[in-house]
Amino acid sequence: MRKELTPTQIVNELNKFIIGQNEAKRAVAIALRNRWRRQQVVGVLKEEIMPNNIILIGPTGVGKTEIARRLAKLSDAPFIKVEATKYTEVGYVGRDVESMIRDLADVSVNMIKAEKTEEVKTKAEELAYERILDLLIPPVKKPVENGDENKGEGAVTEEDPLTNQKTREWMRAKLHKGEIDNRLIEFDITTSAVGMQVLGPIGGDDLGINIQEIMSTMLPKKKKKRKTTIAEAKEIFSAEEAQKLIDIDAVQKEAIERVENSGIVFVDEIDKIAGGGRSSGGPDVSREGVQRDLLPIVEGSTVNTKYGQVRTDHILFIASGAFHATKPSDLIPEMQGRFPIRVELKSLTEDDFIKILTLPENALLKQYSALLETENVTLHFTEEGIKEIARIAFEVNEQVENIGARRLHTILTTLLDDILFEVPDKMPKATVKIDAKLVKKKLDAIVKNRDLSKYIL
Repeated sequence: MRKELTPTQIVNELNKFIIGQNEAKRAVAIALRNRWRRQQVVGVLKEEIMPNNIILIGPTGVGKTEIARRLAKLSDAPFIKVEATKYTEVGYVGRDVESMIRDLADVSVNMIKAEKTEEVKTKAEELAYERILDLLIPPVKKPVENGDENKGEGAVTEEDPLTNQKTREWMRAKLHKGEIDNRLIEFDITTSAVGMQVLGPIGGDDLGINIQEIMSTMLPKKKKKRKTTIAEAKEIFSAEEAQKLIDIDAVQKEAIERVENSGIVFVDEIDKIAGGGRSSGGPDVSREGVQRDLLPIVEGSTVNTKYGQVRTDHILFIASGAFHATKPSDLIPEMQGRFPIRVELKSLTEDDFIKILTLPENALLKQYSALLETENVTLHFTEEGIKEIARIAFEVNEQVENIGARRLHTILTTLLDDILFEVPDKMPKATVKIDAKLVKKKLDAIVKNRDLSKYIL
């Protein structure tokens, strides 16, 4: 977690993309900041401070998953979003819940690798330039003169001047300036001899073993010729040199430490594993069993990964669910106790829809305008037109099924269907005005016919 991001700043960042839901934003902002605060605590108390896990409750399409997506970009910590429905109880075919921690460890290792690569970037680029230079103009060392015979074999050292030093310097300057980036160059690249995949219910990942790495060390690597431009060769060589400069053991150690102290797991669709008092004929391998398996991980246990053991005591868990057919109390009592903070997200109002269409940086109207601008067509939405779209979205949500902001996608697709189809053949260059009259003309008949709106909107 970046120190400069205070709870207020986190909420401000989330406000750029998510409308309303201030309680949910505040809860996740406090939880994120508490990760950093715990790191600053000195002494034994640091280990005793446990994260307060959060459960977000609210209808579909109100921003639960969007909060997770934006948090992933804001948090300077290992973050993973998983679907609760893809896990099964231990002993059945499928992924067990421990794999979410293994996936989190993978994310952390990749994060640290990227950071370390950035640190050694300059040095790796210099080494890449030298490799390209050696391919273009191989170094030619000065022959040993008679007076130097007593030095014996191997007298020429790397410090000795090369006979083609000036030519190499001239070529090095051209390389740095990018003057010969488009020139083709042939070189050898090393590839793994074989790729191995474990088939069956238990993979190498579930065993905490990196089988791919074991096989690559046992089998010899093969070289193959490749011809690319110098610009592309720079990227390839830089990546190879960076890998050599990075201490992978230190990366893995730091990655595990970061997962244990700063890791965040967002468990989506948790309502789908709530039993709801329903008893089926056979075992329900994706409901109560998954909850029981999830309990020790949320409370704190040790998970084996291919990088080492990971303790989950201080990992923050944020769960979310629509709870349409079930309610939070349908979760087993122990699971409810593991998520002490509950935040209810509110259904979207007509005013919220207007804001969603216009205010966020990735607003839908801005997206459609940008798409059509590529065809030299300008979309102009009037204020009355936007209000009418919001009114219809709210009305259809009330009458048919409340799917939140996702309703705007279906309505705008129906509204702009003709324009999107006719551009650019019938409308090569134009400014299209979308006002309330056009919106009513296109959508009113569908909205009034409830049976039709179930299928179209």
